[in-house]
Amino acid sequence: MTKAVGAMERRPLVVGVDGSEPGLLAVDWAADEAVRHGLALRIVHASLWERYEAEAFQDALGGDPEPVTEHDLAEGILAQAAERARRRAPMLEISTDLVPQDAASALLREAAGATAVVTGSRGRGPIRELLLGSVGLSLAARATCPVVVVRGSLRNRDVANGRVVLGVGGPATGPAAARLAVREAAVRHSVLEAVRVWHRPAHRAAGHPLLRGEPAHHLEEEASALVDETLRAVGDLPDGLSRPDVRRLVTDGSTRQVLLARSAAADLLVVGAHRRHGHLGPQLGVVGHTLLHHADCPVAVVPHQGQE
Repeated sequence: MTKAVGAMERRPLVVGVDGSEPGLLAVDWAADEAVRHGLALRIVHASLWERYEAEAFQDALGGDPEPVTEHDLAEGILAQAAERARRRAPMLEISTDLVPQDAASALLREAAGATAVVTGSRGRGPIRELLLGSVGLSLAARATCPVVVVRGSLRNRDVANGRVVLGVGGPATGPAAARLAVREAAVRHSVLEAVRVWHRPAHRAAGHPLLRGEPAHHLEEEASALVDETLRAVGDLPDGLSRPDVRRLVTDGSTRQVLLARSAAADLLVVGAHRRHGHLGPQLGVVGHTLLHHADCPVAVVPHQGQE
């Protein structure tokens, strides 16, 4: 395979599959992404639910009347995904692995040696709408590498809009996400849209500096300065990559609503992993949670440098 100039570090790109259509769309996206960055693609199937899904998968394969074992079923899921990736990118280096473990735990382990982990937006079967909560959200809250949940229409999954959107976060989460977003825009020859949303404080204490002058103006200036600072922190790109054109959007409002709106015309939305610790362990912040469920394009959640 011809290696892309300026590729990300040479760890493989990992995609988790479960035999569902969203999982296969994630394979398509991951194959294209691996080619863009000159990476190998590693396809992983990890599941403890095969016995409940055997009938549905046999139907998908044409209604084979012969009984299949759980291992046969899992091997079929992997073979289907690998064949799809080979048709998509014939020269791509592909490996597969079958892991008898729950998907979230297996993919978290894979994340330790991956450039990024890719999943579909939901799974297969009667609990498919809950699978993102148990896999994609768990990965985004705990993985040590970027996690991409593939969402949206064909136009949003392909490089058809020519736009990568970066949600500019604070100093803890912003720089790592910015580095990934800049490289993604560069390898795609796309525009980078850097978005920072600021909020008018509902209450201000007496003597607060925002009481003097024009509060909204000060907040907007601070937000704009943060965008500039975050983009400067990206540093130089690898040899062979040119910095993408950058458009800045600094606005007041709801971060969730603004980023959801910008995702409609984007090929990729990149945000930092704002993580908090709840009684169930690490959890993703409300913005990331909302975007992973409702964005109109693939979403990359990037841990900050101390978490990588």
